[in-house]
Amino acid sequence: MSSIRSFIRREPVLLIAAFAALISCFFVPPDKAYWGYLDLRTLALLYCLMTVVAGLRQAGLFSRLAHRLCLGVGNLRVLGVLLVLLSFFSSMLITNDVALLTFVPFAVVVLGMAHQNRALIRVVVLQTVAANLGSMLTPVGNPQNLYLYSHYDLSMGDFLSLTFPVWALSLALILLGCLLLPRDRLQLFLGEEPILHKKELWLYALLFLVCLGTVLRLLSWPWMLGIVLLVLLVLDRRTLLRADFMLLLTFVAFFVFAGNLARVPAVDRLLRSLLSGREYWTALLTSQIISNVPAALLLSGFTDKAGALLLGVDVGGLGTPIASLASLIAMKLYSHSEHAHTGRFLLAFTAANLILLALLSLAVVLLGLI
Repeated sequence: MSSIRSFIRREPVLLIAAFAALISCFFVPPDKAYWGYLDLRTLALLYCLMTVVAGLRQAGLFSRLAHRLCLGVGNLRVLGVLLVLLSFFSSMLITNDVALLTFVPFAVVVLGMAHQNRALIRVVVLQTVAANLGSMLTPVGNPQNLYLYSHYDLSMGDFLSLTFPVWALSLALILLGCLLLPRDRLQLFLGEEPILHKKELWLYALLFLVCLGTVLRLLSWPWMLGIVLLVLLVLDRRTLLRADFMLLLTFVAFFVFAGNLARVPAVDRLLRSLLSGREYWTALLTSQIISNVPAALLLSGFTDKAGALLLGVDVGGLGTPIASLASLIAMKLYSHSEHAHTGRFLLAFTAANLILLALLSLAVVLLGLI
């Protein structure tokens, strides 16, 4: 029973998605059309990217990078800016959740060593919004971007023209937020430099380029999947199991649920009418309730307004703690740190998210992006 309760707490979104998919099967009984629901390209890309990024992390790339950047820093504000920008820029390539899994624990350790635990809440909150907003720039930055980029067959130019203005404004606002950190002097000793396994680094760097080739449509996804599987089966089998399979199953469940909804005429007409002209706001609000990845999967089947939907789920990652699964990861990591004050963290998190949500939504409207 304890294992079941632990699984429910760990994977609530998967369970909701599976339940919704199961209920929808009573209205649209399983048939051959179900295979058409699955976006195999997105699933293959997600799996390969998660596996390759896990390999890069195992090679010590991110810990070495963080150590090098923070070495010799003597000012708390400068240290905070570096920790936040690590999350912001790395999330563009390694996804927002991996960025937080990597750099929030590093921030906890570094600020603890510097006897600056009182600044930890502000730094982790800024790291969280930085990862969620930095990841919006590229298709590989987060799962909903990867899916929508593939689903709507967007070109890289079209994608960047939508995300870059909001991404650039987000960077400016996050840097302003970093000014709230005091300029206390530090004496920081990071210890020995983390080991970098160069052979593994080169291997996974090359495989990452293979994945990017598929994102840019230079290589078909079956070739990418075959290359990654073959290379890792020969050289590093354990890494094949380090992908987030629960996330992949969540995608499959939502593909089934959304596919079945689209085959119920009354539901299809209702959702299309609700979305028409309100794609951004519907996506943003839906993200607050079921998080932005499921919102993208659910709503994409009922609108052709890719830009408004993309921005809605990306900016919609701000707001409530469940708006982005990456935010839940950051909160969990912080809550396990010494001297954690979860109540204060939630207040700071909510305030920062609501302010940024309002400012970025205003910018989206004024810039005419929706």
